[in-house]
Amino acid sequence: MNLIIQGGALPTFLLDRIKAATVARSVEPRPPQVVRFAGASRTPEFDALIPLIEAEKLDWAFIEAGKKFSDFGLICFDMDSTLITIECIDELADFAGKKEEVSAVTEAAMRGEIDYRESLRRRLSLMAGLDARVLARVYGERLLLSDGARELLEAAQNAGLRTAILSGGFTYFTERLRIELGFDFATSNELEISGGKLTGRVVGDIVDAAAKAHHLARLTDELGLKKEQVIACGDGANDLMMMAQAGLSVAFHAKPATRAKADVAINFGGLNSLLNLFD
Repeated sequence: MNLIIQGGALPTFLLDRIKAATVARSVEPRPPQVVRFAGASRTPEFDALIPLIEAEKLDWAFIEAGKKFSDFGLICFDMDSTLITIECIDELADFAGKKEEVSAVTEAAMRGEIDYRESLRRRLSLMAGLDARVLARVYGERLLLSDGARELLEAAQNAGLRTAILSGGFTYFTERLRIELGFDFATSNELEISGGKLTGRVVGDIVDAAAKAHHLARLTDELGLKKEQVIACGDGANDLMMMAQAGLSVAFHAKPATRAKADVAINFGGLNSLLNLFD
């Protein structure tokens, strides 16, 4: 295995302790601000150093030696707070004067404290009657891509990976992102609109954690890929089932429960820092 530490200057005292703790064969600086510990092993001694590493706002990950980004065939992203910086439902709620109330439910759902289906129904019900034109305002005025998202997506497309958005969010946003950014696939919930206003419901079945995992498994099969050829990126409890379907799961600026179960956690860097893990 290789250990990659990135995101800033690694203090010499910490570098020496990490090398000893992981019994690494060699230490290789790789610009910009990346250090690879080749032939490293994760040990209890290394785990004891994690608080010191993270106190320096550095990301770390163990990755199979010799692994290339082009070895993968599919990369999929959760949308809200992963591919983009906002939770679209919270911004819609802001226009309805319910942002604080809806955001509290969103946070609880992402921590896994509330069933996602129930949380979505509860949040949407608060927005019944909202003018559907605010969807365009959220997309145009508030939706921003996460740092490094465009660079990671471009690298994936250049390396021949297929790309997907698998979201418990809304098709109004996922379809526009799919078209604008050139994603191959997108799956999410369709908001029900009647008389130009949100009804507070979705059309058809809710896309929840199980549905996202099902869609990823289906895509993997349809593309003739193996699980180990799939990368899944997410931030909340609703992404864990999807991430479990991937050979490499990535927690991006994620909740603690999600970080704990992911293969790789990016806590400080942008999405494109994922690229520094590979040869």
